[in-house]
Amino acid sequence: MSKATRTGLAPVNGLRMYYEVHGSGEPLVLMHGGLGSTEMMGALIPALGRTRQVVAVDLQAHGRTADVDRPLRYETMADDIAGLIAHIGAGKADVMGYSLGGGVAVRTAIQHPGLVRRLVVASIPFRRQGWFPEVLAAMAQMGPDSAEAMKQSPLYRIYSSVAPRPGDWVLLHEKVRSLITREYDWSAEIAAMQAPTMLAVGDADAILPEHTVEFFKLLGGGKRDAGWDGSGMSSARLAVLPGLTHYDICSTPALALAVLPFLDGA
Repeated sequence: MSKATRTGLAPVNGLRMYYEVHGSGEPLVLMHGGLGSTEMMGALIPALGRTRQVVAVDLQAHGRTADVDRPLRYETMADDIAGLIAHIGAGKADVMGYSLGGGVAVRTAIQHPGLVRRLVVASIPFRRQGWFPEVLAAMAQMGPDSAEAMKQSPLYRIYSSVAPRPGDWVLLHEKVRSLITREYDWSAEIAAMQAPTMLAVGDADAILPEHTVEFFKLLGGGKRDAGWDGSGMSSARLAVLPGLTHYDICSTPALALAVLPFLDGA
């Protein structure tokens, strides 16, 4: 992971949200997945930071951002990201998120369309039933037992080394469980989004393949032949990355290589 040029704590909605800035250029707000932190996106940041000003964040209760007395919800975390964009004076920013952070990125584009130039979402369904059934079952099992079991994991080792209150690890599991077991369906709102959007998944992801195709169609893609000159192409992009899963899609440069041409395109 590259060394940040600066770090800060943005006062947004009662949080002191940790963020770090890498590189220079157009701003790109980058969000990690559940139980993670900016370190989860470390393999992507050097590549993205070659042409962008990457603003990597720790979401509520994650990493260096201390929790506050409110549940974890995609909608409130999206408001936090809007506050962060205002705090850094970006005006508009590209927004990219993975898994839980992808849900926050989608909600940011829905709730604050004037702040999002382009949107990249990796490994997140637009409704909860887009996950494979076994993934939904595993989500329901999160709580104190999973928190204890994961104390042997790299996620916990990072959390315990950077969190303001490492003892909140169990509470984080309970709050994430409350979030990811709630039913949602954003199909109508996604179909109305205006920001050009790239959807990225692994070909062995935790999301049903047919759901990914439906998501792409909601974004305006996959509805007609683009034609020999590409004139029928929508502004949406779909990247299905070979040999990757939900759990390693952010640990390979393949994702950044797919995303950069979309962000830098006309």
